[in-house]
Amino acid sequence: MAVSQTDIDLALRLADAAGAAIRPRFRAEFGLETKADASPVTLADKEAEAAMRRLLVAERPMDGILGEEEGERAGTSGRQWVLDPIDGTRAFIAGRPIFGTLIALVEDGWPVLGIIDQPILRERWLGVVGRPTTLNGQEARTRRCRDLADALLATTSPALFTDDQLHAFEHVDAAVRSTVLGGDCYNYACLASGHLDVVIEAELKLHDFAALVPVVEGAGGRMCDWAGDPLHAASNGEVIAAGDPARIEELVEALACRGGH
Repeated sequence: MAVSQTDIDLALRLADAAGAAIRPRFRAEFGLETKADASPVTLADKEAEAAMRRLLVAERPMDGILGEEEGERAGTSGRQWVLDPIDGTRAFIAGRPIFGTLIALVEDGWPVLGIIDQPILRERWLGVVGRPTTLNGQEARTRRCRDLADALLATTSPALFTDDQLHAFEHVDAAVRSTVLGGDCYNYACLASGHLDVVIEAELKLHDFAALVPVVEGAGGRMCDWAGDPLHAASNGEVIAAGDPARIEELVEALACRGGH
């Protein structure tokens, strides 16, 4: 089933609803809690996801929902809305506007629509399969990178890698011009707009990466796992984003060096 304008309009309304819940909590009382996996969650996370789910239950009762905070609601349409109300909760807690709301539409396991919304800066990237990515309605484009040695690389934190993954990442880190830490989903938005060249992460869940794929690829980049395969619902959470698809083969080769091999 193709992505319709109605789907896009609904996704934009979901982002509006999430932003309306998040903005009053930013640099204000946000009710910090710690989840079972030791990660932080705030009232803004919970309220933003609840607002999006209310819209989806009312307007798309046949579609499934997968949200970071409330889990999965089964559907019967073969479509699933994948929600991360605040990707980068630590940045939100710290008062840093480099987090984002992630909204994806996934069909039969494949991401076909994605939104990265930064509600404080009011920046919204929209990616739809078969269409150019936009930032606030204007086309966004990745930049070319002729040589990995010229690349600006980003990752949220090397501490999130296993030992083997860190060893592999260090091969890429040593090959590029410079590396930026922190950023979560905002790194992928910056890559889509031509400010970064490569993002590498691991241990991501579907709600962390589903929305990113249409945004990056619609801007001219490519996303894949560390083996070079396309990302889908069953992917293992090892993620490469490259603004210039010509660099993917080198990145995959470098990341194959694990555990001292």
